[in-house]
Amino acid sequence: MNPSGPSSTDIQAHLYNSFLEGKAADVVLNVDGFVESTNKRNTSNRHQDQIDIVFNDTNITRAAFEYAHVHRLCIARLYGGGPQLFIDAIIPTPAQPLTASFLNQLPTAEVPAGQQPATPRFLMSLLAASIYLSIPSVASQALTSILSSVGPLTVVPYLKFAIGQGIGPPQEDDLEAAVGLEQKEDPADALSDSEDSGHSSQTHLSEPDVNTLCFYYGAVSDKIGEAAACWLARWGADMLGYEQQSTNRRKSDSQSVAPASGQSSGRRSTMPSSWNYVGLDLNKPSPPVVPVLWRKDGLDAKWVRALVSSDSFFVRGERERYDLAKAIVEMRRNEGTDEKEEAEFTKMFSEGIYYANMLLDDLVYISRDISPTNGRAYVPIHVIQVAHWSQSLLQHTITARPTASPTSSPGLLNHRDELGISVSQSDIVTRLSSPLQDTERNQPYWPIPNDSSLRIGDNTGIEGASMDELFSRSLGSKRAAIVDTSESTFFGLKNDRCVAADLVQRNLNDPSHRFLPHPPFRFAVEFWDVEALREKSRLHSQTIWYAGNLFNVYVQLVRKKGIQLGVYLHRQSNIDPIPPPSAPFGVHLPEQSTKTHTRSPSSPPAIHPSVSTPTIHHSPPGHPMLSPIRSMTPTASSPASSPPPKLPATASPVAPVQPYRDPRSAVSAYFTISCASATGSSLTRFTSAPDVFKVSQSWGWKSSSLRTEEYLEVVGNSVETIPIPSEKEVSLRVTIILGIV
Repeated sequence: MNPSGPSSTDIQAHLYNSFLEGKAADVVLNVDGFVESTNKRNTSNRHQDQIDIVFNDTNITRAAFEYAHVHRLCIARLYGGGPQLFIDAIIPTPAQPLTASFLNQLPTAEVPAGQQPATPRFLMSLLAASIYLSIPSVASQALTSILSSVGPLTVVPYLKFAIGQGIGPPQEDDLEAAVGLEQKEDPADALSDSEDSGHSSQTHLSEPDVNTLCFYYGAVSDKIGEAAACWLARWGADMLGYEQQSTNRRKSDSQSVAPASGQSSGRRSTMPSSWNYVGLDLNKPSPPVVPVLWRKDGLDAKWVRALVSSDSFFVRGERERYDLAKAIVEMRRNEGTDEKEEAEFTKMFSEGIYYANMLLDDLVYISRDISPTNGRAYVPIHVIQVAHWSQSLLQHTITARPTASPTSSPGLLNHRDELGISVSQSDIVTRLSSPLQDTERNQPYWPIPNDSSLRIGDNTGIEGASMDELFSRSLGSKRAAIVDTSESTFFGLKNDRCVAADLVQRNLNDPSHRFLPHPPFRFAVEFWDVEALREKSRLHSQTIWYAGNLFNVYVQLVRKKGIQLGVYLHRQSNIDPIPPPSAPFGVHLPEQSTKTHTRSPSSPPAIHPSVSTPTIHHSPPGHPMLSPIRSMTPTASSPASSPPPKLPATASPVAPVQPYRDPRSAVSAYFTISCASATGSSLTRFTSAPDVFKVSQSWGWKSSSLRTEEYLEVVGNSVETIPIPSEKEVSLRVTIILGIV
């Protein structure tokens, strides 16, 4: 190459300036995909002054002039130019997971000169246009921007885009033309000019044929859907609290004080804001803009049912899940009733909540709970009766067995099934051929899982990807489990509940695969200020009771080879003191400082399997993991001269109600631990086949695959910092599925 010749930068600048000035129309830009399609045009079009281009995607052309700026920006990128994108205050961070603009009234940011304001609607339209034009650099940039900006104000539009409902109507912040290209003619004006002059060569963007509309972009849409679904699973309960605040405030403005006050107080018990594990502080001012999420203009009823029913949905337990479902339904019914919605709500209350894992007092209350809107019970009485019978059978099976557990044969799941309550798929098929098949057909079952790991909402590997890579479902994902994360499974959030009749229709690839007739126990835990933990110190969750046993979850940090986050499920002894659970600093702290506590060295070894994606490897047992001395819990008040607060903070320990106790020293259980990222747009899910839990024994994972920087604000080991309590919404949230076999 001649060193005195033009550089690639000079050529790129020349092409872009030629584009702006309407010159060099004879230069062909070889862009794979788009050029391949244009080369197939009929040769009779070559000498026409006007070319009709039919966009079959209304995300690009809903009205040709309306989205002209998106086409121009993409074409500008084809010529090596175009403005930089500017995204204003909608990017969540671990320190501000709900974005800086959600809880604070921020002034409108001034867009830097020469940059393009990238609203959520613009980003979706840009993605659609770049896919049509086959520009991977623009498509990857748009997709990355969408995935990184999932938040309260964007999650519903992004989800609707992912499931094919388009980009929605124009918003106030959307510009009509791309920055720097304002002087270029609009297609509508160009069409008028071409009609007046026979010498002007123009392109006419035609309206698409409504019979060929396509809004689904394959794996690209699914990636956006996964991120939106994960976000809704983590923050959905919080958003309900904000929406109820907004709804009650509007009612107070339009009605007299007395009726509004009475209505609000009547529902307060069902508000997520009354739950101490949700980061909603009623003493703080409400957000300036409350998104419509659970109300009718937000999610449709099918998605409401799927989210509330999901194992990954962050609610403390089944009773809280019921209260949340009831609050959503009443809020929507107040906006009007709909038969299709009511059918979804009936299914949600009948199948999506596991009443068998509730206390009897809760079952009695729910059986008498009547909707003020339609005068009917939320849950059919036969559903409550079946749940009570199921929990009674499980209690009888556990308490009536001998105290000593039978000897387990390693590797054989049916021999390790100590309770003997699981059945194989072939057994279920056989039962359906019996005279009692009508009763058996609707019997629900839950599969006993195998070891697996899964990451949903993964946004790695997108930058610089080709079009083929963008449409690859394995991009950036190292999945050990083959799991469908498309819209049909609500992007991976659908639970594993199935009925006997459905199992018959499945292929018997593994007739020995086993199922349980009792639902697993689902609960959620939350940890604050985890980054303040000392090496291998434990921070516990609340303790729950399930099937005669006590369980809790604890987290640890290991800093030997970088920072690794460990999450473990622990079978709590009925004799040892209940550990104090993690709590936001200054919230529900004990009235007097708690004494330090050291775990007894006589505890059995706690075996800690390690997991690496995509395959889980259980590390061999060999050493006990004994908890070091726990830091003192801060007192409720301290003098001004006191040292910095000791973090992480804990609340007073609370022992759960125990209707009965499992007398066995060892139990077999499977479990799933799902860790939501700090911003909520992804989650990492680890599943374990049944393991034996002895008293005071733990199973869990410690792995860099948890990507600690996404869950915690990681600070370098060499940096000395003073611990500062985090806001309530800055936390590590974990959902657990636990099944005794």
